[in-house]
Amino acid sequence: MKKTTIKGTFQLGNEVSEVIIEGNNVMFADLQGTVTTIEGLKLNRQGVIDEFPDLKDKKNWKEEAVNRFKKHIKKFKLEKDKLNYIKEELRNHGYVPLFWQKAGFRTQKFR
Repeated sequence: MKKTTIKGTFQLGNEVSEVIIEGNNVMFADLQGTVTTIEGLKLNRQGVIDEFPDLKDKKNWKEEAVNRFKKHIKKFKLEKDKLNYIKEELRNHGYVPLFWQKAGFRTQKFR
């Protein structure tokens, strides 16, 4: 199956961020052009523990959370399904889904 690129744009307060998905690679970008993978994000320890209580006493809680995210993303076959999963996760944390775009196509509003 050919990899396609799909982007989602989200807003939290006055901050706008993008999620870029190509195959199983998930990247995050801000309006200044900084792009990072999940490893480069600042994860909230309490948020991770709320999601994965078994990581509470582990020193490598961030590494384990990142590995679980990557493993879960690989379960989805289509980039659109991956983006929908991330959209729902971000929505649960106060982000507002704005737009999505498949490479080579027009930007569309999330439904």
